[in-house]
Amino acid sequence: MAVGVFDLFSIGMGPSSSHTVGPMRAAAVFAEELKSSGALDRVASLRVDLYGSLAATGHGHGTMTAILLGLEGFHPELILPDEVEERLAAIADTGTLQLAGAVPLPYGVKDMVLRPLTILPRHTNGMTFTVSDADGNVLHTATFFSVGGGFIVREGEEDAAQQELEESKKELPLPFRTAAELLEHCRVTGLSISEVMRVNEEESRTPEEIRKGLLHIYSVMEGCVATSLKREGVLPGGLKVRRRAPDWYERLKKESSRPDGEGQDGDFHDPKYWQEWVNLIALAVNEENASGGRVVTAPTNGAAGIIPAVLYYALHFAPGMENASQEDRDDVVVKFLLTAGAVGVLYKEQASISGAEVGCQGEVGSASSMAAAGLAEVMGGTPAQVENAAEIAMEHNLGLTCDPIGGLVQVPCIERNAIAAAKAINAAKMALWGDGSHRVSLDEVIVTMRETGKDMSSKYKETAMGGLAVNVVEC
Repeated sequence: MAVGVFDLFSIGMGPSSSHTVGPMRAAAVFAEELKSSGALDRVASLRVDLYGSLAATGHGHGTMTAILLGLEGFHPELILPDEVEERLAAIADTGTLQLAGAVPLPYGVKDMVLRPLTILPRHTNGMTFTVSDADGNVLHTATFFSVGGGFIVREGEEDAAQQELEESKKELPLPFRTAAELLEHCRVTGLSISEVMRVNEEESRTPEEIRKGLLHIYSVMEGCVATSLKREGVLPGGLKVRRRAPDWYERLKKESSRPDGEGQDGDFHDPKYWQEWVNLIALAVNEENASGGRVVTAPTNGAAGIIPAVLYYALHFAPGMENASQEDRDDVVVKFLLTAGAVGVLYKEQASISGAEVGCQGEVGSASSMAAAGLAEVMGGTPAQVENAAEIAMEHNLGLTCDPIGGLVQVPCIERNAIAAAKAINAAKMALWGDGSHRVSLDEVIVTMRETGKDMSSKYKETAMGGLAVNVVEC
């Protein structure tokens, strides 16, 4: 099926969609194949090889533990935080995992083979799973690539997968690969960008399922924030980064209470504090992500805080929302996410959302662009203004490197989400003050991002070999 909104916004565990969610998904697929092949009962040994960026920053991103959970049969969108802690503790205590949930094998993180300097041809995020019988005969082997946003591709099936994708797109009522094609659909049909996306989504889901699914996605985003606001102390991993969200929340509740009594009951959103609230939501989501908590890829985990933060702005600070009904607020959520999803499709089709492939411009830049588009649409923007908002946001994230200290999704990732959320809001406002016409198109800036990523040194693409990752002494 063609990439849709529920592919771009999927529920998983932190801290990384490409280094945690994707590897877990790949390992779970491998485990299911073993079970269905009938070879599971003959498995005596397991080997996992990690290549490139997965090997270089896997420890900081939770790659190895995610793979162990996947090999036990857990999927990132279904596993709950309590199950994660329970199973990882059991594996650590016993030194044994339950392959496909059925066969006990002595295996742990230390048994994985790391090859950080070996880059497989398809993608830097490569992994190979191999199982053998008691005589050393290979029973089953498979290589997967985690290509960003939790998406995985199996070696040898790239062409077939691409062909299937192209065929599925042909079946859509309003297929698009570029912003130009998307805008042309809007011009011909008179639909908005969110409506074009909705029409395509209705090929696989009913309108009620789409609405319910997107509202559920937002409820998980809200739950992520709520959980984060209750967790104090320092983030795991050794950098001793202090959680700021709980303290900021308490301070904001006191300082931003509305003295005029306007708004809904319990509303303490003084408009002059809009940026502080946006910062808070972005920080809260990414602190939870850095903790390995439950988040929504939007479109990746490393950029998971941007869209929730900008959507929070739309619901609390956009004109006309003060006395909006719950149904109206739900309408905003659905329209925002559909629009953001449409722009996300453009990045997935024409470039990449993988930090290991194109740097952080592909993660934070894409999310900022998607959020700007969503906000512009719910604030009444025309399709041309929405496209302009998305272009402005990405244009000013071009060249953004991915250089997390210690391979952890903490510094500079958490604050970067807050900065990019503010950029998205500004981009939407700038676009709405124009008529939609502009010199650089969204398609041109997407292609530029892709080419910039190709030219970028591998040191700055999630390998922890350059930038802040080497110039800041770890504590």
